[in-house]
Amino acid sequence: MVSEEVADELVSACRTTVGDELRSVTYFTPEEYDHLYLRDDLERGNDPEAFAENERQGFSSQRTYEWSELGDYEYTIRVFEFGHLVRVIGDEEGVYVTTGDLTMDRFGELVEAIQSILREE
Repeated sequence: MVSEEVADELVSACRTTVGDELRSVTYFTPEEYDHLYLRDDLERGNDPEAFAENERQGFSSQRTYEWSELGDYEYTIRVFEFGHLVRVIGDEEGVYVTTGDLTMDRFGELVEAIQSILREE
């Protein structure tokens, strides 16, 4: 789905930015998804398709906010008991990353790194 070169670049950028707090990296389009990275000490959930499908709904959510006074959509952070999910969506592709605990500054750096790669794609 995504070239090996882009996949490696995304994982490398996320690992560099987040370090040991990186849990997983998934690339997705409106139709498909591809898990690029899962930390060795973790197991993939029972229904990764449902998880990816939920994040793919972000394409329609992005259009919902298109006319908002808030400005352009940038990214989504979801907070969970044991970590966070950061979703970045471009025109026809996106990436979601799961992490451990991060500061808001680190989330911003992570998003910038992902957006830069998606713009090149």
